[in-house]
Amino acid sequence: MKSHLARISPFILALAAAGAQAEEEKVLNVYNWSDYIAEDTIAKFEAATGIKVTYDVFDSNEVLEAKMMAGNSGYDVVVPTGDFLQRQIAAGVYMKLDKSKLPNLRHMDPEIMAKAAAHDPGNEHSVVYMWGTTGIGYNVGKVAERLGDDAPTDSWALVFDPENAARLADCGITLLDAPTEMIPAAMNYLGLDPQSKKKEDIEAGAELLMKIRPYVRYFHSSQYITDLANGDVCLSVGWSGDVFQARDRADEAGNGVEIAYVIPKEGALMWFDNLAIPADAPHPDNAHKFINFIMDPQITADITNYVWYANANKDSLAYVDPEILADPGIFPPEEVKARLWTAVAYDARTDRIVNRAWTRVKTGN
Repeated sequence: MKSHLARISPFILALAAAGAQAEEEKVLNVYNWSDYIAEDTIAKFEAATGIKVTYDVFDSNEVLEAKMMAGNSGYDVVVPTGDFLQRQIAAGVYMKLDKSKLPNLRHMDPEIMAKAAAHDPGNEHSVVYMWGTTGIGYNVGKVAERLGDDAPTDSWALVFDPENAARLADCGITLLDAPTEMIPAAMNYLGLDPQSKKKEDIEAGAELLMKIRPYVRYFHSSQYITDLANGDVCLSVGWSGDVFQARDRADEAGNGVEIAYVIPKEGALMWFDNLAIPADAPHPDNAHKFINFIMDPQITADITNYVWYANANKDSLAYVDPEILADPGIFPPEEVKARLWTAVAYDARTDRIVNRAWTRVKTGN
């Protein structure tokens, strides 16, 4: 009997070890954009699952990409934008989703998911979290004071025309610290293809930015929310939901600051932020549970109602604030959508050209 038990005990130990591995520790590490989730979403997930969440934030795709490309980040769920997601998938950064663990996929809008699939064929590695546009947020009163009632507030000329930029410089112009968004926007204003990878087109866009560079107070991808709301700056090229957050904060403060957001008539970037699981995520099962939880229509609607970004969850719209649903800056009408472009993933050569051009713009040299 003793001999027999000795023979089977390694097998029993192996089974026990496998069972322990299958039962993930109740921990999840999330890395998301700043100001980009409802105040109670994490608490609700923890209450529903018993999983403790560590939630960290970033404010640029470049920061996220550096961590993902280095590997061993320790994160289980991250939120890259489509073009960055595309090249990170090519580098083997993300695992394929186990869709059998994501029953709430049935709530997603197939049309929007198909557009996002341009960066992730078949949506195999990602689920759309939120989407929006990159346009102009501005202080209505201060812009009118400096440019008059006929200010071109429906056009990129508001910021890309050096004469306008010079007259707005004293009240504060800010640009996103996002070369893959700012340079194509300038290219588009010049009548060039914003998706072009030609060196001469990229350099033309950078040259336009150089002309307004003396009038730019700073380059940052989140600080402008607070500064717009407080009246500390009067024009920011920014992300739709961020500008709406600034508008909401100004309204709540009752400080007399009126913020507006416009998708310029020349067109603008339509982007998708996506939930994805790193290939080396320590808690992939918990990550799937989190992504599935986010796709619950009520949870998605709660996030949209807080951050003022459009989502890709068709069944959530019944719970979205009617004011948000009716806002063309958040859910653009079809004629506006027709003028939107999506970002393209740059190859290494184009990436170097863009980054060199952007360094020149930021430094002013």
